[in-house]
Amino acid sequence: MSAATAAIVVTTIQEPTQCMQALARRARDHQLKWIVIGDRSGPPRFSLAPAELVSIQDQKALPFKLARLLPEKHYARKNLGYLLAISQGYDCVYETDDDNAPTEDWTVRSLETKAYRVSRRCEANWANVYEAYTTHLIWPRGLPLNRVRRHFAEDFEIRPTAVDTVAPIQQGLANGSPDVDSVWRLILDREITFNDFPNILLPRGVWCPFNSQNTWWWKEAFPLLYLPSYCSFRMTDIWRSFVAQRCLWELGYELEFHHADVKQMRNEHDLMRDFDQEVVGYLRNDQIRKVLEACDLSPGRSNVNTNVFRCYEALVRAAIITEEELALVEAWLEDCVHFGKHTVPTEHPYRPEEMLEPAPF
Repeated sequence: MSAATAAIVVTTIQEPTQCMQALARRARDHQLKWIVIGDRSGPPRFSLAPAELVSIQDQKALPFKLARLLPEKHYARKNLGYLLAISQGYDCVYETDDDNAPTEDWTVRSLETKAYRVSRRCEANWANVYEAYTTHLIWPRGLPLNRVRRHFAEDFEIRPTAVDTVAPIQQGLANGSPDVDSVWRLILDREITFNDFPNILLPRGVWCPFNSQNTWWWKEAFPLLYLPSYCSFRMTDIWRSFVAQRCLWELGYELEFHHADVKQMRNEHDLMRDFDQEVVGYLRNDQIRKVLEACDLSPGRSNVNTNVFRCYEALVRAAIITEEELALVEAWLEDCVHFGKHTVPTEHPYRPEEMLEPAPF
């Protein structure tokens, strides 16, 4: 993949940070497109070449159906950055946040990769991938709290031989202030430097939350980029990651994790507010896994959009996400089809003909 086919997508309400200045140097070195999505309280300009700010006013003028439906003052406005990259023909989207700076190891990644596959020792569902890269007690935001004390090596092993594979979603870790939940930050908070263990692959049925801080997406997985709006701010990218993993398996791919190649210099947070927004995840993330595993999905690329919609239908039936989300998912998928190269069966209306009874979880 040539660098010219990749686009960076960031959302911010700040003037260019030190981290964004570091990213700008890499974007110029690799000739990357850079889309910055603003919001109602954001700056009127973002003077940092090659970044191009798309203001809230500019967003409302976009031709996407989703642009008219997304709520303001919400991280999910980042969806419009994804659609811009898709509509402009980019093969790859790199997403990050404005408090993550690339390290010296950061470079444009390739769809084709070499990685070590994880295999199960038992019937475990959740894998704390961070434990493959550190001996510290730490876990990714979104991991069910009852899995925190279950060590990775108890349930999984990493096979000794690397395999060549195609991985259209690749999640990098972050040094400094990694992506963790508020429980970890309130009790254990410290600077973390992960080791440089090689890439690992999670096979079908092995779940690990992944975030939007340091993530590469290729066009094979573009429909899976959708961030939900009608859920907690602290869960939007985490719940997106669960839907993405479930649909990725039906495409015949596995999720890749790799060593930290960014350093997070975290923006100021109200940790108790974060905790309040994460409670729903602590209580329901494992239920989401069960709901998604029970979804009747179909294999193959031609079914990916239908599968995404079915996943969100199931989350609505389980009363995890409100029904208002479905109109946004429908608009997102129609925009992906109209402005991208993805096809779906024309007979699928995206809107449920009838709502089934809530799932019994």
